[in-house]
Amino acid sequence: MARKILFPAIDLKDGQCVRLKLGDMDQATIYNDSPAAQAAEFENAGFEWLHVVDLNGAFEGQSVNGAAVEEILKATKNPVQLGGGIRTLDHIENWLSKGLSRVILGTIAVRDPDLVIEACKRFPGKVAVGIDAKGGKVAVEGWAEASELGIMEMAERFEGAGVAAIIYTDIDRDGVLTGINWESTIGLADHVSIPVIASGGLASMADIVRMTMPDAVKLEGAISGRALYDGRIDPAEALQVLRGEGKGSEL
Repeated sequence: MARKILFPAIDLKDGQCVRLKLGDMDQATIYNDSPAAQAAEFENAGFEWLHVVDLNGAFEGQSVNGAAVEEILKATKNPVQLGGGIRTLDHIENWLSKGLSRVILGTIAVRDPDLVIEACKRFPGKVAVGIDAKGGKVAVEGWAEASELGIMEMAERFEGAGVAAIIYTDIDRDGVLTGINWESTIGLADHVSIPVIASGGLASMADIVRMTMPDAVKLEGAISGRALYDGRIDPAEALQVLRGEGKGSEL
């Protein structure tokens, strides 16, 4: 069984590292004025990937925190995946040329699935799809708008297209430390062949241990933000559990 990846998250708002509550830009907690320093800190803690979101870009449909992202890329040797405001093939090519390992396409994956399929052909292994769900429906434009598209329906669009991963976020749990919606997340992972990364609500070591259970075998990993910043999850302990070397202190 492949080892699960814990992706520490850096969410960018106005050049700062923040966390939102329920995707609300007005409910932002600033955790670090230097996203680059935060990226280096995560690498030094033993993490092997980094998840970055340009929150302003997600709402505005174009890169807003590009300078901060470029500083992050200089500050860490870890592979970085980026979402938020990436809406065209030129956007994708530009970011990959700067050293990103993966781009995450969300709104454009709803609006123009053919663009995602074309991107997967042009940039094999470099394109992930973000499915952000509220009330079982896919949300777009930085979670500001709901679509009529169901989670499974959207995921099925990209079967066989070469999508590297689906990042599935339950908006109703994001940033509130209530635990990941495991039923929905594992249901999605079982429904498609594309690797699924859990996001939204990871709260404690119990969620880390949950990732190692047999029914979660198809998950690639999970994203953690607030729980890491608030110290609810110890990086060394979490990574040890995911390596199969420990059981965690909270089952």
